[in-house]
Amino acid sequence: MEGSVDINAILIFVGFASESLRAKVKYPELRNHLGNMYWDSIIRVKNGLERGFERVKVPYSSFDMNILELLTKEGYIGTVSRKGRGVRRIIDIKLKYDSEGEPAIRGVKFVSRPSRRLYSGYRKTKTSRQGSGHYILSTPEGILTDKEARKKKVGGQVLFEIW
Repeated sequence: MEGSVDINAILIFVGFASESLRAKVKYPELRNHLGNMYWDSIIRVKNGLERGFERVKVPYSSFDMNILELLTKEGYIGTVSRKGRGVRRIIDIKLKYDSEGEPAIRGVKFVSRPSRRLYSGYRKTKTSRQGSGHYILSTPEGILTDKEARKKKVGGQVLFEIW
């Protein structure tokens, strides 16, 4: 009986691994993905803007999708859409440039790190770049900008600053 449980576990793992391998063959840009951390998505968007790309694809996670939808709402990127199913899900991001061809995102500074999380109450949340940028916070209300967090009177983890 114990031998069959081990075989079933092995078969499930092999099925999962082969599905993951097929996704990486179909979408080669997923090959170097380090995990579901939002850092990877933001850096891919920033690098795509600097290189003048029209679109960027990143692996899907609901946390990344929420952050990218907020950046779309604030006008830093064009559109985001979820494509694919299962392991092959990706986020397709249309990048945004101004009328002179300059990237909409001029800079990003990551505030919280895995080794040092930074939290801020709504009263202590600062404005970014004299109001020309935004702090992005992870709050109990969801992913919010610094202005929205002050308006809703919620604090949370300060993820990054974008301008």
